[in-house]
Amino acid sequence: MTRFSQWFPLLLLAALASLTLWLDQAVQRDERKPEAERHDPDYIVENIVARRMDANGDVKHTLHAERMTHYPEDDTTHLLSPRFTSSASGQAPMTITSRTARISSGGDDIYFETDVRAVRGAYKDHSEMVMETSFLHVTPDENIARTDRPVTVTDAHTVAHAIGLELNSETRTVKFLSQFKGTYHDPDRAAKRR
Repeated sequence: MTRFSQWFPLLLLAALASLTLWLDQAVQRDERKPEAERHDPDYIVENIVARRMDANGDVKHTLHAERMTHYPEDDTTHLLSPRFTSSASGQAPMTITSRTARISSGGDDIYFETDVRAVRGAYKDHSEMVMETSFLHVTPDENIARTDRPVTVTDAHTVAHAIGLELNSETRTVKFLSQFKGTYHDPDRAAKRR
């Protein structure tokens, strides 16, 4: 028993030292962890207007947003209330709005999210076309817009519903991906019935 009482203070000190070392490492791990997970912006711009020109100096795309926030960790840009207008086709502009959007690193892709509305203006004998969905992936330089979500497309004579869509604003073609349902109203045929 006397031997144990002689070693007890040393064992207690060793246990306390081990516990202190373990706590110190645990605290340092927790302090480092939030740094890696942080997603702080390096700049925020209010009421932004950005334009991209073509080779002739004409405006190809215009982007408006209430706020633009850039994150250096992944080089993404987040937009509040964006409005993107493409004049690339030269026939009728295509304007896309949503509540929020993200622009990829390098600016090649824009992801419009929540209450997405795309409007192609009327031109020649084509009426205005409106597309509504919850998500739209746009590749501006390719003039392509895609979604895999429910979408509704309307114009003066047609209402179409589908799951998924691919739109080429240059060629003016729309490809519905699945579960297509549509109605067409022919005003000339209706007039002939009267």
